[in-house]
Amino acid sequence: MREPTFWILTALVKQARHGYGIIQEVGTLSEGQVTLQAGTLYAALDRLHAEGLVAVDRDEKVDGRDRRYYRLTEGGTAALAAETERLARISRTAATQLAAVRPDLGPATA
Repeated sequence: MREPTFWILTALVKQARHGYGIIQEVGTLSEGQVTLQAGTLYAALDRLHAEGLVAVDRDEKVDGRDRRYYRLTEGGTAALAAETERLARISRTAATQLAAVRPDLGPATA
């Protein structure tokens, strides 16, 4: 899973959001490390929708402008959970390797 996809799905975990809301939440969750452009976001949402990972929650008109809200589907939740586990697994592997040569960089011990 590409990093922008990971962050888009993560931004939708707690609630449905419209495009600008997704962009803001990704920026917040990634601590400013990921900045999505509108074109990139909407292309990704179209792809994620086609893959069944997100669904249209509702459409609204606010101040004369249309807003489409997206929500995470069960498939999207499962894909995000699998990616989260994969990232945790590879992080543990790297931490174990680092601990062999630099104990100060290895896994934390309780």
